[in-house]
Amino acid sequence: MTFEARFDLTDVDWTHMEGGPEFDYPIEFDVAVLGSQADLGTLDLLVRFAPHSHCHFHRHVAATRTLVLQGEHHVFDVGSNGETVHKIKPAGTYSQSPSGEIHMERGGPDGAIVLFNLHSPTGVLFETLDPDHNVLAQSTIESMSDGPLMGG
Repeated sequence: MTFEARFDLTDVDWTHMEGGPEFDYPIEFDVAVLGSQADLGTLDLLVRFAPHSHCHFHRHVAATRTLVLQGEHHVFDVGSNGETVHKIKPAGTYSQSPSGEIHMERGGPDGAIVLFNLHSPTGVLFETLDPDHNVLAQSTIESMSDGPLMGG
């Protein structure tokens, strides 16, 4: 069975997410699950970042492909030595990353809309982390398909 959809980004069913006072960085973004196949371990997700606002500090457990649809997607990768590398991905940028990446993500001056294609045979997509990399919450294909849970 194939599935095809055409959509207008202004007519997407977004779920708004914000961070609480326990976070020392601005968290404001919206998510929309476009589709998932739990038996194949996949989920397609749109994330709309507010200008200069982040999603939660996290580790990707799933292998991830991204396509920046609008704005600038800023990624702050944290290496095993604690060094942070800042990448700016303008609209049209496609990238792939294996599981295990730890980083912050945020929108640029005009925000960003990013398509994420995630693959995880275990169903675990992300782990929300504290500053010491302790796991605060997990997001799974099941929880994201039922309604986003990214630690917020």
